[in-house]
Amino acid sequence: MNKQVQMFCHQCQEAAKCIGCTTRGVCGKTSDVSNLQDLLIYLLKGLSMYNLEAKKLGINTNKVDKFITEGLFATITNANFDKEYFVEKIKETFTLRNEAKEQIIKEGGNVNITHDSATYFSDSVEELEEKAKTVGFLSIENEDVRSLRSLIIFGVKGLAAYTDHAFRLGYEDDEIYKFMQEAMVATLNDDLTVDDLVALTMKTGEFGVKVMALLDKANTSTYGHPEITKVNIGVRNNPAILISGHDLKDMEELLKQTEGTGIDVYTHSEMLPAHYYPAFKKYSHFVGNYGNAWWKQDKEFEKFNGPIVMTTNCLIPPKDVYKDRVYTTGAVGFEGLKRIPVKEDGTKDFSMVIEHAKKCAPPVEIEKGEIVGGFAHNTVLSLADKVVEAIKTGAIKRFFVMAGCDGRMKSRDYYTEFAKALPKDTVILTAGCAKYRYNKLDLGDINGIPRVLDAGQCNDSYSLAVIALKLKEVFELNDINELPISYNIAWYEQKAVIVLLALLYLGVKNIHLGPTLPAFLSENVAKVLVENFGIGGITNVEDDLKMFLEA
Repeated sequence: MNKQVQMFCHQCQEAAKCIGCTTRGVCGKTSDVSNLQDLLIYLLKGLSMYNLEAKKLGINTNKVDKFITEGLFATITNANFDKEYFVEKIKETFTLRNEAKEQIIKEGGNVNITHDSATYFSDSVEELEEKAKTVGFLSIENEDVRSLRSLIIFGVKGLAAYTDHAFRLGYEDDEIYKFMQEAMVATLNDDLTVDDLVALTMKTGEFGVKVMALLDKANTSTYGHPEITKVNIGVRNNPAILISGHDLKDMEELLKQTEGTGIDVYTHSEMLPAHYYPAFKKYSHFVGNYGNAWWKQDKEFEKFNGPIVMTTNCLIPPKDVYKDRVYTTGAVGFEGLKRIPVKEDGTKDFSMVIEHAKKCAPPVEIEKGEIVGGFAHNTVLSLADKVVEAIKTGAIKRFFVMAGCDGRMKSRDYYTEFAKALPKDTVILTAGCAKYRYNKLDLGDINGIPRVLDAGQCNDSYSLAVIALKLKEVFELNDINELPISYNIAWYEQKAVIVLLALLYLGVKNIHLGPTLPAFLSENVAKVLVENFGIGGITNVEDDLKMFLEA
């Protein structure tokens, strides 16, 4: 690959030619933004060196911990396309680095950190852009090292996303912050062997389990355990606001501020599981889910008519016809879009969105009916006797974990056809927006247990692991892989990477990943994953179904 390409980004499933985007991201990200994201990641590694030294000295690092986490989150696919945002983040990185050095000096610590990522500085945007072209993944000569460092960094980006959601609800773990920073710094260490990097990859999976457990605790402690819920997918005749993304704290604040205004609130894509939480059921104006997975927003947002709030990644470049109705917050950004103001107490002010909504027509109905969800671990385990009995009697022969992400590729129709082709004595366990490929199909139930059990957002894949571990315990098995569970997972971005690494850490084997294997896996690294964990791709519905059922 030519290092003189305009950009190089290979972090998502839609990477061009399954190699990498070199002129413009398939996601719509421009080359200058992509390169500045690479530079921000590089400089955050240098900032992490100072921050880890500060931690050793007992200095309060919470401000920097959160900054690094938010910076990582902003570089996730489909999160932030705004060049100015990244220029400002880079400048803030320089400021925080200087502040950290001053504090370390006061405490008598080591500030003799000489790596370029910790010393580079420029106040010229032009110079920053030139520097950015030299620090991306193509600067790593060894293909296997590049592959493993990519896997670690992308896993850490997923960790950062879930850590961000947790600290928004007041739940933090300094060990998670520390590990993310240690892992980032380790990817600069040329002395680490391939074996060292493989071990670090597995440790990233370990922290993936920890962060999803932390976020699960944050969500359920704050909003209650998800309940089995029927969600309306039609519309009412009121002006409305559509909220997308994953951040439940934003969901809560929006519902509180729209109460009594005559404005309805609908969820979109990964925000659908908000309907399952007891705390949100008290809001009579919280009326349903509008639309499908993220990639259809360019058509569905136009028909919604009202304003749209993007709380996390999964934004695609908005069309002019509805661009003036899209508002961003948190890590999300796009040039020309309005941002939700943050008040002094840290809460967000949705008043301008509400006033905007009052001037808009009600949403155009695009479908009718209901979908059922809320099958997180607490709910499923409350039904454990019923599930176990169905397994023992043979009413349920096998579970298929079909969690993960949806995407634009036509080849993802595979997952709809796979769900349709599954025998009627099988049950789908799902989480994430991959469910939109089959959650509106009429697949029936088994003795009252729906054949599609939706645990929630992508981070709720943790629930599926908890369920599997509980079944292992109930059936007194030595190995989680002895359970009648097959894994046919769709992936798209970096949160799916950390979910995958978490499952590998838990010992789950024979996971099939599609519609394509990650572009950042070198031939040798892919071989390690195949030999040690049985990782595989997908082919076609008929052959894959035969393979799974005969396993």
